[in-house]
Amino acid sequence: MIQNFKRKTLISNMATLRVVLFTGFLLLVLSACSQDCDCETPGAASNQGNTSEKITLRLAHGWPKGYPIFGESVDDYAELVSAMSDGRIELKVDSATKHKSAFGIFDFVKSGQYDIGQTASYYYGGKDPDALFFSSMPFSMTAAEQTAWFYHGGGLELANKVYEKHNIQLMLGGNTGMQMGGWFRKEINSIEDLDGLKMRIPGFGGKVIAGVGAQPTNIPAGELYQALERGTIDALEWVGPGLDLRMGFHKVAPYYYTGWHEPGTELLYFFNKDSMAKLPEWAKAVLMNAARLTAYNMSTATFAANTDNLEIMQDQFPELKIRKFPVDVITALKASNDRLLEEEMARSDIAKEIIESRAAYLKKARDWTEVGVKAYLDSMSESTVD
Repeated sequence: MIQNFKRKTLISNMATLRVVLFTGFLLLVLSACSQDCDCETPGAASNQGNTSEKITLRLAHGWPKGYPIFGESVDDYAELVSAMSDGRIELKVDSATKHKSAFGIFDFVKSGQYDIGQTASYYYGGKDPDALFFSSMPFSMTAAEQTAWFYHGGGLELANKVYEKHNIQLMLGGNTGMQMGGWFRKEINSIEDLDGLKMRIPGFGGKVIAGVGAQPTNIPAGELYQALERGTIDALEWVGPGLDLRMGFHKVAPYYYTGWHEPGTELLYFFNKDSMAKLPEWAKAVLMNAARLTAYNMSTATFAANTDNLEIMQDQFPELKIRKFPVDVITALKASNDRLLEEEMARSDIAKEIIESRAAYLKKARDWTEVGVKAYLDSMSESTVD
């Protein structure tokens, strides 16, 4: 049902990037480094010597082995790093199937047990409440808006400011785009229907629904269907059609609601700062730029999977009911979100700085989104031309 996007664009992207961006730069730097410096490799598989010796790093991600798009993108990242470094950097990738801790990536990388991790920041609000702000925020920026904030509005600098005290450096790892509002066993007709409802929903969205009486929880990907089927939870949100259809949620929860809580969710690569400090500059450049390209590839793969699987849902599962939340539900959720943001700004200076930065960039970016994308979509919907 879900197409395997793994490596569809990897070979051409690698070739293009190496020729256009890195051929001159990397070859010059690699040549200079091999002649002039001793390069120490971090991590458990550390090697001593110059750049003619392989650098081996350990990478952990939070998804089951071979998990579509998310897990596959990490394998693609490892291959891209190898290709861009002419085989001088090897990433040994461990999935949650091996390390057995889907939510352990933060501690793995912070402690140096792994040199690199890939995960979502909002899983670690319990480790640092400011981590919640760097995946996605309810009623906030779309994927395009938030990516621009990260790269051009100071967002990545703020994220690294938060994670610096945890011995972690960040780079974007791929955006899911607009996420759906979740799968519900029963229809939601009013805000009262959320009172006492048990729902898998992480991050700030979980805090928001708690503010209207629901009971949020977080469950690893591999346990979601069973929890929903057995009634341990009444509802869950995962991602969107591209990843949700294969999970089978529609078999036990026929109401599929549109999104509000994660309009553009970013995965991140976590880098242990001690490990990175031991690397030569050319290796750091490879790791960071490969992450940036992998993020782009993962984002486009997710969009493509969503378009394909939404078509399948509509064609093959007529009993599936796609709904928008009632106005009173959205109004109550928005009010809960606004109260929480005020509390967070009062909690710490850095939380206030991040929230204000996001709000300021959202205002500026949304002006363009309204004039550009929304006006275009409105014109198309109003047009009588097919």
